Amino acid sequence: MVLFLWNQNIFSLNGTIFSVYDNNTPDQEILKHPQYNLISNLQTAFVRNVKTVGPSVVNLSKVQAEINFNSSHDSFYDNNSWFFSLKNLFDKYLSKKKYISKTIGSGVIINEKGYILTNYHVIEGNDKILVRLSDQRSFFADVIGVDSKTDLAVIKINSFRRLPQPVFGPSTEIKVGQWVMAIGNPYGLQGSVTVGVVSGVHRSNLGIATYENFLQTDAAINPGNSGGPLINLSGEIVGINTSVAALGSGVGFAIPIDIALRISGELINNGSVQRGWIGVGVQEMTPALFLAFKIHDSKKGVLVNNVENNAPAKKAGIMLGDIVLKYNGRHVRSVKNFQSMVADTQIGKQVFIDVIRDRLEKTLLITIGELTS
Repeated sequence: MVLFLWNQNIFSLNGTIFSVYDNNTPDQEILKHPQYNLISNLQTAFVRNVKTVGPSVVNLSKVQAEINFNSSHDSFYDNNSWFFSLKNLFDKYLSKKKYISKTIGSGVIINEKGYILTNYHVIEGNDKILVRLSDQRSFFADVIGVDSKTDLAVIKINSFRRLPQPVFGPSTEIKVGQWVMAIGNPYGLQGSVTVGVVSGVHRSNLGIATYENFLQTDAAINPGNSGGPLINLSGEIVGINTSVAALGSGVGFAIPIDIALRISGELINNGSVQRGWIGVGVQEMTPALFLAFKIHDSKKGVLVNNVENNAPAKKAGIMLGDIVLKYNGRHVRSVKNFQSMVADTQIGKQVFIDVIRDRLEKTLLITIGELTS
């Protein structure tokens, strides 16, 4: 038996569509079937999560102001200082301004002080950002800090009323196949919700940002959704939606919330982001390179092609030609993946790096330095 719940009143049973208002509907058979409770509970979770997380999702717009002032007398004012001063006073305090806004994306309130997390590409180049809350109140926002390398930014509004604060879940526990929901403002449609599953984790080499470690989802992420939350069935935010591969493709990406919160914390406290550095250049390993190094059980990893003098890597004993397999116990899957792991490591922390050298595996201890511009 295949049961599909279309909505509260319409069901599909073994491919046949029924209505609860239809006398021919096998109500008892539907209600007793375990799939009914499963789907009903899933629907309840979706509705509950929208009510819980929705108030913390905001609409972001870029703003232009038009001054409604008759400029035909400007030459008169320019030649009469008293009237010129009066005009300036009028322009500054009394003239009515018509604000034109256009939705550029979404954001998430991350604490009661009015800090909002969004994407860097959403606010890039926009001096005036208008934030509209779910209760339709609007505020102009100040930019606190941006990080183009992870496509994240923090802005702030000042509200006398208490602001909603969502719950964040550990994105490190996300599994492929889990249900997720994306909330945002696609095409300016505030509070829109889409549902899907996690299609992949640790996605990199996408060309979206310098440091990439994305969650992949088939929940629709359309223009205007960027900066909004990706949430799990428990109503916890597990990611910040950032990109869609192509419209209608069913492939979207989100920044894991653990990374987003760490970056936002540094932007709030320092105005910039500190990143780890070890001073090596690496390239992708290919089947041909594994063959050249006489390594027949092809493993993922990256090949060291440069070691800087006096860098942490040099001091730890990393050499040209080493193949880096693991970083602090985590498998290295690509150049982008390796760069992100190093950059995300706390300055001064000691980590183990597993390498292959002369077909033998070695473990080296390295102290992380700070990446400088």
